[in-house]
Order: sequence, then C-alpha cells, then structure tokens
Amino acid sequence: MRGMDESMLQEVVAKARAAGADAAEAVFAERQSLSVTVRLGELEEVEREESRDLGVRVFVGRRQATVSGSDVSAEGRAKLIERVVAMAKLAPEDPYAGLAPAERLAHGPFPDLDLFDAAEPDAETLEARALAAEDAARAVPGVSNSDSSSASWSTGAWRLVTSNGFYGEHRASSFGVGAGAIAGEGAAMERGGDGRQTRWQSDLPQAEQIGAEAGRRAVDRLGPRKLASMSAPVIFENRIAASTLGPLIGAISGPSVARGVSFLKARRGEPVFSEAVTLTDDPHRRRGLGSSPFDDEGVANRCTNIIDAGVLTTWLLNTASARQLGLETTGHASRGLAGPPGVGTSNLTLQPGELDQAGLMQAAGKGLLVTGMFGPSLNPNTGDWSVGCYGFWFENGEIAYPVSEITIAGNLAEAYRRVVPGADLEFRGSANAPSLLIDGLAIAGK
Repeated sequence: MRGMDESMLQEVVAKARAAGADAAEAVFAERQSLSVTVRLGELEEVEREESRDLGVRVFVGRRQATVSGSDVSAEGRAKLIERVVAMAKLAPEDPYAGLAPAERLAHGPFPDLDLFDAAEPDAETLEARALAAEDAARAVPGVSNSDSSSASWSTGAWRLVTSNGFYGEHRASSFGVGAGAIAGEGAAMERGGDGRQTRWQSDLPQAEQIGAEAGRRAVDRLGPRKLASMSAPVIFENRIAASTLGPLIGAISGPSVARGVSFLKARRGEPVFSEAVTLTDDPHRRRGLGSSPFDDEGVANRCTNIIDAGVLTTWLLNTASARQLGLETTGHASRGLAGPPGVGTSNLTLQPGELDQAGLMQAAGKGLLVTGMFGPSLNPNTGDWSVGCYGFWFENGEIAYPVSEITIAGNLAEAYRRVVPGADLEFRGSANAPSLLIDGLAIAGK
C-alpha cells in the first residue's frame, strides 16, 4: 500500500468511535530519504529510508491514549484501534485532555507555502555533491584531513483527521549538503564544519562554497589560547545565536508555565528584552524549514510577535496547556505519531538591528566572539545558564586570536534585557537570529 488517503483516515476515526471512543484523531506520516556520505574521496555510506506510519489518539471521557504503527493494512489498522481504545479505558483521568475546539480548527483551502520540490536526486548526484564539498574543504591551505562530507534529500507528507471535523494535509521536501574539515596535526588538530538545508534544491548553496567555508572555519581555529576568568562582552555569531533562545522557548511554553517550572512564569505582558528585540514566529513563511499551514492539532496558526519591542506577548499553547491555564490555544501544538501533542515553534526569527557583526565588535571594543557552543546547562526555575564554547577574542573591534575551553554563564532573565541584535540575519534553519551582543557575561577560563 503506497499511502493512506483521507477516506481511510476517516474510516479509522469512525471505527475508533464505534469501538468505544468518545473522540478520536488519526495521523498518517510517510517519508522517503536518501543520504550519501563520503570521506577522503571515497564513498563511505549510502542510506535509504522509506516509512509509512499511522498514529491514533482516542479519548474515553477525560482519559486518553495514543498508539502508532507501520502496519497500515486493514488488519493492522483494526489491531491499532482495538489496542488504543483498551488503553484509554485504563488510563488515568486528565481534566485537560481533549481535541482542539471545533471553532479553532483551520479550514481549507490552506495557504500554499511552496514547501515541496519534486526533484529527486539519485545517489550518484548526491555523491558528486558531497565529493565537491569535500574537495573544496581539503583544498583550503592548512586543512590536513577530512571529517567527511554528505549530501541528502528527503520528502514527507503529513495527514490529520479528527472526529470533530478537521482534515488537512501538507507535504514538504528537503535538500542538504554538509562538510567537515580538520586542520593541524596531533594534539593541535581543530575541526570546522558548514552545512545547509533548504526546501528547494535550487535554493541550496553550491557544494564548493560549503566545503570552502568548512575548511576556513577549521583553519581559523588553529592555535587557540585559553582566557583568564573575567566578565566581558560576548557576541554570539549569527549561525549559533538562535540557540540562546532555546531556554526562552522552554520557559514560555504552556506546559512549563502550567507546571510552574519557568523563570518567566510571571512575566507575560512585561518587558523581557530591550526595545530593540522583536522575535517573530511565522508558520506561513514560504519555503520555511518550520512552515506548516496548521498546527499539529489542526488549529489555525498565524504569524505572531512572541517578543514585541522587548515585551513578552504570549505563552506558546496547545489545547491541553491552554485549558490548564484558562486560556485559548495559540496554534503551537507539535507532535509526532506517538504520545499527545507538546508545544513547539515554527519559523522563529529574531529581527535584525542596525550593526553588522563588525559593528557590534567595534561597539563592544573588546570581548569574546562565540562561534561554537556545547553542553548547555539551565536551571529552569531561576534562569541561571552556562554553556561551554569556543571562538575568538577581539580587541579594538578586531579579531585578535582563537580561544577554546571556556565556559560562559549568566542569569538569562537579566542577560536577555541586555541583548543587542546585529544586522547580519541569515535564514539557515527553522530558528534564525543575527549576531547578538550581550555585555557583562561571566567567562570561566584557565
């Protein structure tokens, strides 16, 4: 069976109700992908995937259960329905469980978000792309080895039917190229990488460009120094700056607020950033890596300024957390096939400011430019945050030397108020930000 159309999903929902469910929803997801990895001019791995999975969620009163499976035959569907209804009857009661309110459901025709490119590159094409990226990385003076390069393609479709009248589907494609390079030898080795992913093949940068950037980033990290512990301005490079917003998204998600585990739980409607910061979540961005015409409960979604000139305007809510907080869903439900929906963003964009990265460095004078982060730690109740990082020390607004083995730390509730956004916004993923300057962060070095 190639796939599952609306009538078959409607049949699953109807049979679930006939089996004793008061309400039900069925989700069908199918995916095809192909990825090729090369190293030192040789083919290292070819990975193909084809999957078709059905998820069923049912409600018996205020009890709910979810099951999923890859057997979508008539017999497989019948077993899933029997199992999920039996599970729901034994589940604990949840006063907030239920489908999204019918009046909040999205109705077609849905906006065309231009997410699907029908191009299907074969393994040879992807191998050539990966080799071109690797060759460009290895050609950079100072690069001593390859950390492998890859190229990939995938396509997927998502269909959702609910017993209170929703049907929607969307499909999307994805094309990617990545390269990794090693510079130096022995204990003095440094790694660098670059990669891009786009919805349309024609939007993907040249593989040679990605490889050359990976090589340059590896070489630039050679000979890092350690810093003395201090407090100094820190600039987060645009390609990683959006990860500083992860703790924010966790803190304003409905489930966190409802549980009281959030350092921003009393701050809705208040300034959390400076007036220079506006953070937009836009599910309808054309060709966006996080775009969808409706949320994962079928609720109509829309562009929202989550932070508007510094002010936190909203929580991110699905139906259950909205009920728990006495509010309405904001269309931020996010789910896979198993388990009830959680909360997630779509295309998150911190809007750019006036100064490019060089301008931020000039404004700060001296400090740390962070180009890589790892091992973040967060106290969700207080906002105390730390992260391992590497990058460059700059003085008089100019790069002075690479640095590594450092940790930066601060309280995000305070640090967010001091964020100065740069002008160098690039759309590289589903969360994007320009370079961000925060003064006075603690740097733990040698």
